[in-house]
Amino acid sequence: MVSTVTSTTVTTVTLFGITALLGIAAALMLIGYLVVKEMLSASSSQRLQLVSRRLNAAIVPLLLVFGTIVGAKVAEIL
Repeated sequence: MVSTVTSTTVTTVTLFGITALLGIAAALMLIGYLVVKEMLSASSSQRLQLVSRRLNAAIVPLLLVFGTIVGAKVAEIL
């Protein structure tokens, strides 16, 4: 069992690269948080709008990560 999990993990890391997986996860999380923020901010409830503003604590760092990924890809191309 352990050897199967280990070999699967090694294959995944070498095939996609850990940075690519983390980049994809960060981009998907950012998209999800932005969608939820927009839906909550459209609500008339003050409580939901407060939650919408609090989501900025998660969105801002993910935007920085996304900008870093895009900048690295652009630098790689140039």
